[in-house]
Amino acid sequence: MTEVAVAPSRRTRRVVLVGAAVLGLAGVAFAVRRPLLMAAPACRAGRWHGCFDTENGVLLMTLVGLPVAALAVGVLAVGRRTAGAWRLSLAEVGMVYGTVPFIWLTLMPGPGAGVVPGRVSLVPLRDLATMGPLGIGGNLLVLAALGFFAPMRFAALASVPRLLALAVGCSAVIETLQYALRLDRVSSVDDVLVNAAGAVLFGLASRRWWRDPAQERHPVPAAAD
Repeated sequence: MTEVAVAPSRRTRRVVLVGAAVLGLAGVAFAVRRPLLMAAPACRAGRWHGCFDTENGVLLMTLVGLPVAALAVGVLAVGRRTAGAWRLSLAEVGMVYGTVPFIWLTLMPGPGAGVVPGRVSLVPLRDLATMGPLGIGGNLLVLAALGFFAPMRFAALASVPRLLALAVGCSAVIETLQYALRLDRVSSVDDVLVNAAGAVLFGLASRRWWRDPAQERHPVPAAAD
């Protein structure tokens, strides 16, 4: 009787979550439709220049590839055939598919790449004023998918301090690569702080779906048919 009562509630939450995600993506696509259409000819022709070396092109191809990502979630979930298969599969695909494009963008070379020496800014909060709302918003999204989905997939990350440590470490690696590869970008401690803040904020948004470490140590036996 309890299972019958709980099932619709879970199904409703899942439908609401998926619907909100679709509406959110549709809203983003509508808001940036003009810049995306500028990169569409190059992407459609399969040209690297004008597509994968531009922010508009990377964002466009990320949106176009969403059906493939959804298919990957379905294949992984069906192959698992275990409790929570859909959540785990969505988390795995989501944290990879939602993070890689942003890392690609942060490692995109500037006009002086390979010529301009690497630049470092280690004074906290000094660069925030120069980022502007768009820059801050973009930095909040760099590790947002990782923060949202990683605790859903790994019980060891179902903790704000651990999630924060993971985000700081990942962001520090990105900033180090920007400097070491001489990409004509400023490796800033403020980028690390904002990236990590975004991961934690989005992680808190998914907290109700985090994996329970206690259940990982003492799994609940499956009910008999």
